[in-house]
Amino acid sequence: MAPTRQDQRSCPGGLPREELVTRSVEEADGLDAVFEGSLPAFGGSDLRRVWQLLDEAVGRGVPLALAVSGPVTLSGQHATWLGPLLETGWFLLVSTTDAVCYHDGHRALDGSEERPFFRVDRHGDDGGLRDERTIRVTDVGFPEDTLLEQDRFLRAVLRQPEFQRRMSGTEFRSLLGQRFAAQEKQNGVPEGLLAQCHRLALPIFVGAPADGSVFLNSIALWCEQETGGAEHRFELDLHREVVESCAIHAWGQRETELGALGTLVLGGGVPKNFNLQPEPALSQILGVDVPGFLYDVQITTAPISDGSLSSCPPAEAVTWGKVDKDEYRSTCTSLSADYTTVMPFLVRALLEKRARFERWSERMGPETLFAKHPAARGYLRERGGYRILDRLPELTQTLLDELSTRADDTTDYPLAPLDS
Repeated sequence: MAPTRQDQRSCPGGLPREELVTRSVEEADGLDAVFEGSLPAFGGSDLRRVWQLLDEAVGRGVPLALAVSGPVTLSGQHATWLGPLLETGWFLLVSTTDAVCYHDGHRALDGSEERPFFRVDRHGDDGGLRDERTIRVTDVGFPEDTLLEQDRFLRAVLRQPEFQRRMSGTEFRSLLGQRFAAQEKQNGVPEGLLAQCHRLALPIFVGAPADGSVFLNSIALWCEQETGGAEHRFELDLHREVVESCAIHAWGQRETELGALGTLVLGGGVPKNFNLQPEPALSQILGVDVPGFLYDVQITTAPISDGSLSSCPPAEAVTWGKVDKDEYRSTCTSLSADYTTVMPFLVRALLEKRARFERWSERMGPETLFAKHPAARGYLRERGGYRILDRLPELTQTLLDELSTRADDTTDYPLAPLDS
């Protein structure tokens, strides 16, 4: 008797096997079908694994955190794939850089049509570009005057009454998003990343706020104050911002329907680390027992041999407690790639599948659809999203109340005496 398909998948030695699917792209009725059946091996299969895990996490209704490094706003990627991805309602938070927030405002500035972005040769005459006051980021160029205009705008914003106090970075970036949104509306330009996140009550975390030009403009106002100028009362509460990230993680692991979280990591650096640090902050520093991420899907160009956090795969993160130790072999992956080359296609595939479920829901009704295709429930989550910013004070206070019941002395250590 010929072996059955199940026999083929489990032998020899009882090891699990996955069938090598080789379906022609001519048979695919969407990008998701291409990812499922037309990337059979080698680097293609690594990309297929990324698709499978994102598809699975979304279908199961797992709330997702997003870490993204690189100039996605300057390059306009927020308009092509990042914005549509966040509009699904699948994400809890965004961890990124101060620079992403800074460059997000350029297209909304008065007179921005006179300072366009344009393509430049990444191997061209950079000295010549400097002479003509053109800034280059890889193959994107724009006038230096854009930066100077952005700085003027930010200093004017930071003088406004709502910024004259101490606040967490998430509140600050939401208020800044509100200001960006007003500028965009006035000048008739499309919505940017910060304005979108403000509208969706989606918190933006920046783990290294001093390493970017938004904060540099606050520094300029602080220097004015210190040299006899106007008072500058704006201040970032970094302690609260970190605790807010921990509060979101604890809530997600304890209170959501599945009791699990996932993360999509694009690039590396501080956004990746800040995104992954809530579990060790909770368990190792604060003494709160919560698991790490159930799903961890990473796309990075950093070589694994360099020992950097940017290259650290999910398996290594397991040893820190950042990723679930029991499930990581089946729920995590790291793709060696430039995420800008694959994310537009992955997002399009996810959106095509969601649109298909929406059509089927209209035809057969939600409950019938969910019974036949359980993944549709996760895909068709409320587009308004989790609106975590609206709940963040409550979630943070819940965590603080829990910590107040802990009486452990964590400062008792036999310090060596200082030399007199």
